[in-house]
Amino acid sequence: MAESKQPRTDLQQEEGTWRARKATQKAQISLLEYWLYSVHKTAALDEAVGSSLRYMGAVGSPRVMCDNVPGLVSRQRQLCQRHPEVMRSIGQGVAEWTAECQHQFRQHRWNCNTLDRDHSLFGRVLLRSSRESAFVYAISSAGVVFAITRACSQGELKSCSCDPKKKGSAKDNRGHFDWGGCSDNIDYGVKFARAFVDAKERKGKDARALMNLHNNRAGRKAVKKFLKQECKCHGVSGSCTLRTCWLAMADFRKTGDYLWKKYEGAIQVVMNQDGTGFTVANKRFKRPTKNDLVYFESSPDYCIRDRDIGSVGTAGRVCNQTSRGMDSCEVMCCGRGYDTTRISRMTKCFCGSSSVGFGADSCQRPWQQTREATGLILCRHS
Repeated sequence: MAESKQPRTDLQQEEGTWRARKATQKAQISLLEYWLYSVHKTAALDEAVGSSLRYMGAVGSPRVMCDNVPGLVSRQRQLCQRHPEVMRSIGQGVAEWTAECQHQFRQHRWNCNTLDRDHSLFGRVLLRSSRESAFVYAISSAGVVFAITRACSQGELKSCSCDPKKKGSAKDNRGHFDWGGCSDNIDYGVKFARAFVDAKERKGKDARALMNLHNNRAGRKAVKKFLKQECKCHGVSGSCTLRTCWLAMADFRKTGDYLWKKYEGAIQVVMNQDGTGFTVANKRFKRPTKNDLVYFESSPDYCIRDRDIGSVGTAGRVCNQTSRGMDSCEVMCCGRGYDTTRISRMTKCFCGSSSVGFGADSCQRPWQQTREATGLILCRHS
């Protein structure tokens, strides 16, 4: 049974906050390295590259950064050197779409995590033309659009600002309104993301390049799908005789939920005879649209730890004993069984004027920390 730690002092809490902030900054750099490299078919990063990028962050030279990131084609290096501030926005956005990927797969055997010491985040999972790879390409492409568009609206980029087309008056089903505020310039985000993310794939003529291009586009379209009009009313007592409106991206969770549904309905395809497009692998299924995700290879079961396929396995994962879904102990543990582990932790309880309902022995003051035991059901290793 794991024993809980004693409450930390203010000084320890302050030190912990500082260390967490430094770790977050370091993670953002590492994630940027991953995105620039491993999303384009490479399974691992040379640690020297990380040093180069961190050095660039200190000296502020975009050429140093862009020339030292392996795997970029000439078009990508050009965009990187011309728009270093956009690269920084992309790096900050990587943490968001990675977290979204982990949220969507939180109850599945593969949960967007990676093997220890694997600098490419998803590692060899991306080398397989599976449904998981299709989702990662789509959500990362969507994340790039979202990050760049947001940076435009926040005035962080020299190359763009609010949507310049949203000016003057317009009309919707509620009547006339004036464009005002700052409409998200999603067209710029889509355009830059397409130019940068797709550059390497466009140089390839193989099936995987076409698959990646298709899923990249599906991700970009998903962000644009949830662009919404927001308005503010002007008038006496909110009569809304005048309206000022603007376009804004929805929370990224909507994009993640949408792409998750596309993942569940992803379509297995094969190359057509002339090598220019896809046809469905099973004739009973519909032909994929531009919004669908496509893949070539069936997924592994991800039950055991296997570095060759990028699987961390499910040993030690929490499962739900009462569920019948993917998070059930039967499915999550792959038939290996599970154990119940009790973990002790300190919690803060409020007793009020009496200890009724809290136990006279464990809660004797209005505010008091008490020990609480929690049961976790974990998948066995074998």
